[in-house]
Amino acid sequence: MSGMGVELGAHTARSRALAVLRIRSRAVAVALLPAAVAVVLLVGGSTGHIDGPGWGVVRSVVTGIAVFVLLSAAGIALVVARSRPAVSPTVAVAEESAPDLYRMVRDLADRLEVPAPSAIALTPDCDSWLEDRTHPAHGPARSESADEMEGGRGRPSAHRRPPAAPVLVIGSPFLWWMRVGELRAVLAPVVAGTGPSAHPDIAAARRFVRGLDAAVAVTSAPTGGPLTRAVLGVAGWVARILLRSCRGHAAEMERGVATAAAERAQAVDYGLRIVAQEQVGLAYAGWDRLLTRVALPAWRMGRWPSRLDAGVVAALTELSRRDRLAEGFASRLGERPACDLLEEPGAIDEATSLLAARLFHGGPAETGPDWAPVDWAEYPDEVVDRKWRTDAARLHRVLDALGVSRTAEPGASDPEGPTLARVMDHLTSNPPPPAENTDTQNTDTQNDGDGDGVEDEAGEKAGDEAEDEDEDGGPVTERGAELAARLSAELAREEAAVAAEPAVPSAGSAGQGGPDLALWDDGALPLFPLQPPRTGRELLADHVTAMVCCAAMDTAGAMPGLDWLDGPSLLVGGERSADLGPQVLSLIEDGDPAPLRACLLTLGVRPEKPVRLV
Repeated sequence: MSGMGVELGAHTARSRALAVLRIRSRAVAVALLPAAVAVVLLVGGSTGHIDGPGWGVVRSVVTGIAVFVLLSAAGIALVVARSRPAVSPTVAVAEESAPDLYRMVRDLADRLEVPAPSAIALTPDCDSWLEDRTHPAHGPARSESADEMEGGRGRPSAHRRPPAAPVLVIGSPFLWWMRVGELRAVLAPVVAGTGPSAHPDIAAARRFVRGLDAAVAVTSAPTGGPLTRAVLGVAGWVARILLRSCRGHAAEMERGVATAAAERAQAVDYGLRIVAQEQVGLAYAGWDRLLTRVALPAWRMGRWPSRLDAGVVAALTELSRRDRLAEGFASRLGERPACDLLEEPGAIDEATSLLAARLFHGGPAETGPDWAPVDWAEYPDEVVDRKWRTDAARLHRVLDALGVSRTAEPGASDPEGPTLARVMDHLTSNPPPPAENTDTQNTDTQNDGDGDGVEDEAGEKAGDEAEDEDEDGGPVTERGAELAARLSAELAREEAAVAAEPAVPSAGSAGQGGPDLALWDDGALPLFPLQPPRTGRELLADHVTAMVCCAAMDTAGAMPGLDWLDGPSLLVGGERSADLGPQVLSLIEDGDPAPLRACLLTLGVRPEKPVRLV
């Protein structure tokens, strides 16, 4: 049954590939038709068979049309040939840096009786696929499987050159989380796809479709003078027509290829593949959690974790420990991890970590003063502590701009220092009465009057912002809405200033085997943003939480920490503290500080004490 499935899938793929090539042939025939008519008219005129009044004008008109159509067809063909198809940004893995991995993939190809991939690359994502990089715009591609094909399997026609095998792209989290046997089982259906890819008709159909797709992308935003834009517009119009004609056949061709590959891989590690697929889902969940909760805060601080793949192992280990996902988990970790197939896993991890930062956040291509790597051991001090203090400093700058009093309660060591009490009092709907001290009372009255003046000046804006915050997922007080709006504006100004700085020239990346930077456009980063922009309410909650953590560190001996699943965390007495989110939301949404004050009392935090900011 498996053999029948392979043959059926391969037959479907080949038939659909021929249908795509027929569309290409028809397009060529349409382009040559005026020239053929012109040739008939010219030959008929020279032999006297087509002669008489008016035929000379007809010959001239048809010849002109033929020349125009041929030139247009040549231009369109040139645009399609020179347009660079989209290629995934990856980290190239040279064979000398991973001989065991290449050996495993070649052995797998031998068992599947298909050509081996021409090269291996890693992607910072939980997916694996084959990628054709033989388009002329990418330059010549290596084909390490040509000799194998000539030796027997998939022997091509003697009149057609065998196409180069595609590149095998492997998700880097798989290498660190999976065991060697699991990785081989997951890659079996992917590697099996090199069999259909070696068929000349399928390879030609794929190149034609990818060329059309690239031409459509290039001509969608034409540049240059009016003539250039007109030529590209016509080329794009023709490419879209051809692409629409090919779309259905191309989709069926790829389904046939996938069916044939899946059926062929059934004979290799079938039982292990079921277990491995469970690990794929687990790896995806842990990788997504690590990026959004741990890596993203660091990227926003101008630091990029240099061991993301090692971090996903720690995150998934912690997840398995907490949720008891599988029995025998410790025995599984005792097996050989797939990253042992690399000669220098640390260098590869660093390169893929930098590529992940570029893809998901849009950071520079190289390290610099404001874009430096950070090890996991340094993460709490270099990222968590700095993030909290930076956010707290921004919060107090906005309060200064609003004219909010800096005067602390009596007994504070520095009455002018930034305190948590200042933030809480400003956000409280019914602020506590001023102290009985006359001087302090007069100062508070004067400063509160200034703050009210600012609020009255921006009252309408605060009201509008409060309504917006309702749409964002929760109401906030009027003061909270105004503070959130000011924080959003301040953060936008900082980000704009960073974006205006000249970019660092790209000269490769750190570590062994840098990203294939020549294969992708550097001007559209980030390609895959992790999260939408934060709302004003979310920004306010983050900044108030940062201020609470700073106060806990400076007045209660708390420490910054890293939770592999939740990111930055506050450690009190060596243990992770309870989530502060509900108490902070009660303050900013309802203006009620009581839950937060009770939590601070439990932790031993003194909100009236000044804290250290950056």
